Amino acid sequence: MRAIAIVLWGVLWLTVWQQEKKPGEEKAGGEKTAGNASKLVNPVKTSPESIAQGKKAFGFDCAMCHGKEGAGDGDLAESMHLKLKDYRDGAALKDLTDGEIYGIIMNGKGQMTGEEGRMKPEQVWNVVNYVRSLAKK
Repeated sequence: MRAIAIVLWGVLWLTVWQQEKKPGEEKAGGEKTAGNASKLVNPVKTSPESIAQGKKAFGFDCAMCHGKEGAGDGDLAESMHLKLKDYRDGAALKDLTDGEIYGIIMNGKGQMTGEEGRMKPEQVWNVVNYVRSLAKK
């Protein structure tokens, strides 16, 4: 019984500790992910390693909607009748800065939930690099 109480207390503590900040609030390291997202500069250099790490994270967290190859044809998107951009098309992201893509991934958009609290900033920047690489193939 005591073990259950300790586990419940731990879950409650983690829930309170990890409450999401309001959009635009300063994040760890002084980054702001909403409001000024377009001004964020990608600190992760595009490299084969960054793209590979971004692809792995994309496969776990994004492909269910955006599709395995970024075509917007994931199973969940189809079942929800969502029309998503095809990231293989260079025009799909040409009007978005890396910072804006980062902000969307972190905070979500529309029915998409954000990755804030689940992914570290460097992981999100790797996903940005990966998504950008899809149009170059």
